Amino acid sequence: MTTTKSTRKRWEGIGVNLAMLLVLVFAMVPIFTTVLISFKSEQDIIRKPPNIFPCDTPEGFKWSECRWSVEGYQRVLAPKPSETSPLGVAITGNIPRIYIPNSVLYATATSLLVVFLAGLSGYAFSRYRFRGHGLLMTGILAITGVPLLTNLLALYQMAATFRKADLPFYDDRLFIIAVYMGFYLPLSVWIAKGFFDAIPRELEEAALIDGCTPVGALLRVTMPLALPGLAAVFLLTFVSVWNEFIAGYLIIAKNQYKPVMFGLYDFLGQNIINLQVIAAACILIASPVVILFVFTRRSFFRAMVEGAVKG
Repeated sequence: MTTTKSTRKRWEGIGVNLAMLLVLVFAMVPIFTTVLISFKSEQDIIRKPPNIFPCDTPEGFKWSECRWSVEGYQRVLAPKPSETSPLGVAITGNIPRIYIPNSVLYATATSLLVVFLAGLSGYAFSRYRFRGHGLLMTGILAITGVPLLTNLLALYQMAATFRKADLPFYDDRLFIIAVYMGFYLPLSVWIAKGFFDAIPRELEEAALIDGCTPVGALLRVTMPLALPGLAAVFLLTFVSVWNEFIAGYLIIAKNQYKPVMFGLYDFLGQNIINLQVIAAACILIASPVVILFVFTRRSFFRAMVEGAVKG
């Protein structure tokens, strides 16, 4: 009986590993293909029959004869000699020079504001009971079900009205950050509340007995314990803002203020037949998010696992 159970568990483990491997293969094939295309020349991309690696010769396949090319990255980055640049080369491509910095600004500012407001709101909803508490939480949850697309007409009219009013403080960049913050904040409040709910109140009470003020107990005890959840909120908001296209395209009037997804859309229209250039642009646009996840993956996955267990 024990042998049968152990055999079954072993086969279940093998089945789970094979399923995960299959999912990984399906997820990685498009990424792997895009990376390969970005390092191919146009001749190797359009050739028939197609080849996976540009390493074929009349004598057969040889790694030493691979025809790798960085033409796509050169056309995206558009490097030019510059006497003022420390490296002697200036990047003049619009994607790395304009659109990626814009998205870094929007995603970082929105994520920090959302983390700050969601942290305070989640703590308040978790620790205090007041009139309308349940109704307000239900309303916040209901707002998360409203797609951003349904509000774009009203947001577009608001932006146009503010722009025509020539207000001294109005800026399209500030407005789009406010739009993103309002859209991603409600769900973040619920996520933050879930993490604060899992932190025992006794820890704060012990800190108060030891002489901490309520604010000191919040900053020294509760917030450090909630950091994995707040890190997850930051990452989810950052990625969502980075990948957003339609709001930045419609609300922002000037092209030099638009996000990176508009830059890819604009670049796509100019290089529709140059697949190696489009692939290089996709890799460069995805790189900041990938790098962010590489350095914060432990906090993110720990927050997801803890949130699932606590929920």
